[in-house]
Formats: sequence, C-alpha cells, structure tokens
Amino acid sequence: MTTIKTKQRPIGAKAVLDRFGHPHIVSKTGGELNVVTGASEPGFNPLDLLFSSLAACLVLSARIAASRLDLIHRFSGAKADVTGEKSPEEPFRIARFIIEFTVDGDLDDNEKVQIVRLAEEICTVSNSLKSVPEFALTLA
Repeated sequence: MTTIKTKQRPIGAKAVLDRFGHPHIVSKTGGELNVVTGASEPGFNPLDLLFSSLAACLVLSARIAASRLDLIHRFSGAKADVTGEKSPEEPFRIARFIIEFTVDGDLDDNEKVQIVRLAEEICTVSNSLKSVPEFALTLA
C-alpha cells in the first residue's frame, strides 16, 4: 500500500496599520499586499479580498473536481466571478454571495454542472463561509 504524504502549506496573514495610511498584509509564506480603503482607489479592499478568496478557491476546486470526475483531459479552465450583497443593517456582513461560474473545455452541460457542484463541495473557503466558524481572539 502506498502512503501519500502531502506537505501542508502554512496559512494565515498578519495585517499592520499605522495611525495614518492603509493596512499592509503579509502572509505566512511571505506574500505582501497593501489594502485600499477609498471607494475609487484601485486595489483590493477587505471585501474584495473575501470575494477573491472565494473565487480563487472555487476555480482551484473546479480543476480538482474535473480530475476526480476523470474529465481533466477535456477541462481547459474555469472562471468564477464573485460579488455579493451587503446587509443594510448592523451587524454589517455579506448577506448573499453572487457567483457566476464558467467551466471551459470540451464538456457537455451535465459534466460542467457536475464539476461546479463538486467544486463547491471541495472548496474550503465556501465550506467555511457556509458554517459558523469559531473565533479565538486574544489581545497580545
């Protein structure tokens, strides 16, 4: 019996904000990103990052789904356009995610639906957003 060992990628991020300026984010692997706050400022704001995380996870999961369904040889890619509706009252939150999913390749509609459904089941971000995760908040 063959045992497959997968290397776990460090996950997490730290945000730093000075008295003036924008948040600066550094991932556990050294990726860096500046967050914007102005309505017309180009870049990512916190909600864009949430939508981006969901979109990226879904398309990565679509590729995994195509492989699990033995359709990877005809799968040429996927796109997820994610936005949402913000609640009008406090506590402010995204009340509804709106996802437009496209699956490309030599696949029929049924196969594309199978890929999308399985991708949603696989996606850690969508699974987390559908649950009520515990927050372990401490003051350093």
